[in-house]
Amino acid sequence: MTNSETKATLSFSDGSPSLEMPIYKGSIGPDVIDIRKLYGSTGMFTYDPGFMSTAACNSSITYIDGDKGELLYRGYPIEQLAVNGGDFLETCYLLLNGELPNAEQKKEFVTTVTHHTMVHEQMQFFFRGFRRDAHPMSVLVGTVGALASFYHDSLDINDPHHREVSAIRLIAKMPTLVAMAYKYSIGQPFVYPRNDLSYSANFMHMMFSTPCEPYKTNEVLVRALDRILILHADHEQNASTSTVRLAGSSGANPFACIAAGIACLWGPAHGGANEAALSMLEEIGSVDNIPEFIAQVKDKNSGVKLMGFGHRVYKNYDPRAKLMRETCYEVLQELGLQDDPLFKLAMALEKIALEDEYFVSRKLYPNVDFYSGIVQRALGIPTALFTGIFALARTVGWIAQWKEMISDPEQKIGRPRQLFVGSAKRDVPAIDKR
Repeated sequence: MTNSETKATLSFSDGSPSLEMPIYKGSIGPDVIDIRKLYGSTGMFTYDPGFMSTAACNSSITYIDGDKGELLYRGYPIEQLAVNGGDFLETCYLLLNGELPNAEQKKEFVTTVTHHTMVHEQMQFFFRGFRRDAHPMSVLVGTVGALASFYHDSLDINDPHHREVSAIRLIAKMPTLVAMAYKYSIGQPFVYPRNDLSYSANFMHMMFSTPCEPYKTNEVLVRALDRILILHADHEQNASTSTVRLAGSSGANPFACIAAGIACLWGPAHGGANEAALSMLEEIGSVDNIPEFIAQVKDKNSGVKLMGFGHRVYKNYDPRAKLMRETCYEVLQELGLQDDPLFKLAMALEKIALEDEYFVSRKLYPNVDFYSGIVQRALGIPTALFTGIFALARTVGWIAQWKEMISDPEQKIGRPRQLFVGSAKRDVPAIDKR
């Protein structure tokens, strides 16, 4: 962080003397007031539930402008990366290294990732400890954390080479673990990765092939999965990313940190949103039921919520939603599912929400989750695995953020403060006095 030449003067209504705090300017986005000396100077903390107004780190990876509906990876608009930015591994390289790769760099990066996709053979026995009906996210929390038991040669977080090796291993092995979780749940044999396939094609091969017959990848579906991964690769300082950073601030190994991120992502308010949106469509059931559903959504006492619309950060249209909508059309057309009742229902609900003043005035536009659930369903991915696909995509963002945090000289172990409202100091009474 560069030195600040501007100051903010804080005045207090309780008569405490005013205090000057440095103001720092980012390359884009809001300025921040450096309050690190506030407690030492005043004995007071700030109060910010959910950290809605608190910047906890410097970052040069991802930027979101919620008012404009803008998402940038290393300065590049998500719209350009999804259309012109090549495949998912190019986005991975960009997030990890700050620049898009040239042809030689991409070839080397792809080769390196490809040759790390296998997991230790003993991981198969680890899976057998789970019930067949275990939730995939539970399995991923356990198996990703267990990677630290198998790869002792990349756990020194202070060694830049170890950090690089861990990053590659996590990006490469996550598709294998997600596919293994799926195969285990349906009682099919695990499928080994293939080095002749692209990242996304290899994942679909591990998911859907069987020993009984050859599996042919469909390029339209592979591109759709690639786009899902690109659109979900990073999203600034969200709950799971902050969890990864907080775990990493203690010096925990990268596999443990990513496992912590997966655990946080599992929450329905975070990674489960696309599953919730699809469940909502299935509950509505028919286009004929939409008016009644909309009326319930508008009724504050009904408890019915419109899932897949609006976003905590985007106060305008989610820039990822338009791209996911296009992919939705392409996939359903390729599979001959244009007349899919769920898709027709989704389009009808979208049209009403975009035209109804109640939703327009509240800026409840469709977000990426509204469409990604439909696409994943069409690809053959079961609903329970939607969040696992999210974790697969977000792993590169988590790793990029973790690496940035480790190399930031200003970072310290995370230690949020509190406003204590419990009992003051008191004596323990004898049991007959209680």
